[in-house]
Amino acid sequence: MYQNILFDLDGTLTDSAEGITNSVMYALKKYGITVSDRRELYCFIGPPLLTAFCGRYGLSEADGLQAVAFYREYYREKGIFENRVYEGVVPMLSALKDAGKRVILATSKPEEFALRILEHFDLLPFFDTVAGATMDGRIGKKEDVIRYALEKAGVTDKASTVMVGDRLHDIIGARQNGLDAIGVLYGFGDEKELRENGATHIAKTPEDVVRICLE
Repeated sequence: MYQNILFDLDGTLTDSAEGITNSVMYALKKYGITVSDRRELYCFIGPPLLTAFCGRYGLSEADGLQAVAFYREYYREKGIFENRVYEGVVPMLSALKDAGKRVILATSKPEEFALRILEHFDLLPFFDTVAGATMDGRIGKKEDVIRYALEKAGVTDKASTVMVGDRLHDIIGARQNGLDAIGVLYGFGDEKELRENGATHIAKTPEDVVRICLE
């Protein structure tokens, strides 16, 4: 039975596709790049932004860093709230807290933004610890965020700890920190992606996450 439950944010607790893709389109326009189908930008949901800008559009590291800054211009004011909580997430978090679990956020989103989102959607009271990326990129990769979350929460028993996320980065980051991982199918990843990267469990719904954590 798991005692410490780490959660990803985008694609796991909230559907943030609109806000993230609008922010990416805003940044890309600065480079004369237009995107007609926002689904092409779903690859930005999950990984660090710098990695996505450079990998997807071949930007240099310097241009990638500037693109991240442009992205944050839009996201800070508008994109952050172009977002919604997935159905079933509040009952899931409530059930885990009622069962005495420690609930921890581990997101590649900057911690400042993550806190604002949790507060906006009244999710913050469910979390014992909130850990996110740093604005300066010092902590950005998912494995580093998870390591930081474990340290911040004072978690040492990895056998009773699990990471919940919707993308391969969550699964790989968990494995690199010696954790089990629950891959969720209602986010932006798919079962093939999650299983191939070593997900310990697969959850189709938030209710499945509760069942797995309590069984």
